[in-house]
Amino acid sequence: MLGMSQPRPSASFSATLRVHLNDRPGAFADLARAIGDAGGNLGAIDLVRVESGKKVRDITVDAASADHIESIVAAVRLLTGVEVEHVSDRTFLLHLGGKIEMASKSPLKTRDDLSMAYTPGVARVCRAIADDPAKVWNLTIKQNTVAVVTDGTAVLGLGDIGAEAAMPVMEGKAMLFKEFAGVDAWPICLATKDVDEIVAAVTAIAPGFGGINLEDISAPRCFEIESRLKETLDIPVFHDDQHGTAVVVIAAFLNALRLVDKRPEDAKVVLTGVGAAGVATTDMLLAAGVREIIGCDRKGALHRGRDDLGPWKAAFAERTNPNGFAGSADEALDGADVFIGLSGPGAVTRGGIASMADGAIVFAMANPTPEVPPEEIEGLAAVVATGRSDYPNQINNVLAFPGIFRGALDVRASAINEEMKLAAAEAIAAVVKPDELSPEYVIPSVFNREVAPLVATAVAAAAESSGVARRRHAAQPV
Repeated sequence: MLGMSQPRPSASFSATLRVHLNDRPGAFADLARAIGDAGGNLGAIDLVRVESGKKVRDITVDAASADHIESIVAAVRLLTGVEVEHVSDRTFLLHLGGKIEMASKSPLKTRDDLSMAYTPGVARVCRAIADDPAKVWNLTIKQNTVAVVTDGTAVLGLGDIGAEAAMPVMEGKAMLFKEFAGVDAWPICLATKDVDEIVAAVTAIAPGFGGINLEDISAPRCFEIESRLKETLDIPVFHDDQHGTAVVVIAAFLNALRLVDKRPEDAKVVLTGVGAAGVATTDMLLAAGVREIIGCDRKGALHRGRDDLGPWKAAFAERTNPNGFAGSADEALDGADVFIGLSGPGAVTRGGIASMADGAIVFAMANPTPEVPPEEIEGLAAVVATGRSDYPNQINNVLAFPGIFRGALDVRASAINEEMKLAAAEAIAAVVKPDELSPEYVIPSVFNREVAPLVATAVAAAAESSGVARRRHAAQPV
């Protein structure tokens, strides 16, 4: 059995080294060899200038971690005839000054421009909305704007790092909304963990937005916050950690089952990680027809006989594990058809995967280190997917949330319901045509530009048919 795989170098840990090299034959070859021997991937090489007896170059290197960058730089500094002038972390450079900005749609170059965009002309528009509040959808940014709301308590794998530290992630989310669906999103990072205060704050800002995307709020508070906001607001409220994850998992699940010729109702599914994403994924699996789901936490399977379960885990146990299995996650995998990991590294072992049924499907989605490394289970599963971009079958929420909100906004939906989520999952799955389906392609690439429009169309249609759309999926005159 192989040991735990080491993280692969990637652009997320990349640096640009400005180096002065002696102008002699083989100098750069020595530099490149040192970088390779230190485990780095050599990227762009740019000549900055030529000095007397030296060449100054910018060398871009991909590493596997921040510490790995430092070790690569240290190896370069040991070379004779090489001086490292400075090292720039490319990820930090990208974040300087933030990653998003507000831009005007109309020029302000003349007095006429100003008088229409602002006072006195704007007063007539304000009065029109005051007389007919529904006009806010046509006459303001509300029709295309989403608030990305967090309290910073469950950010990525970092945990409770606070509202300020959550900002870079929320800015990134806003970038994805704009890039993939043309939706204007804005980070709203709240300096409170109190459920009542969060609900009150989001309710208070809701008039300025067409939808609310809850993000990185820890369980179980996220369940209550979403539930209360759905009851209060007449715009879509969507907790992406729950429902976005569930949608993309179901899309990959449906295609993987087609590939191994199995049906949802016949599949035994084992899931590790019964948090926000695990609960929502389970609910969608049940809606898709799966009958046997065993959810596991660190203490093993959730079942009705456990007396240590909080309210949401107890409710989970009531609607899953019909046979009352009471063992570990590895033991639950015996004869299972599908493993879905929404937990952390080491949640299951190679032995557990080896005990699964023929045509096993493994979604090991912990990031950056999967529950079980794909290298360790090579040949044991028919389909393997992760949350990472450097393995085949990346299951990533960006396939879901831009198109879901685009479709909801296009029909001015009052909610995002189960019908819309299932429509989104089926639309994502359908991007992979039957003749394209393979063990390494059960889910489309996050850069496939067909995905968001197809998801938006499917979601808008589902909103109309389920009665939550306030207009048809077509542009309406002001």
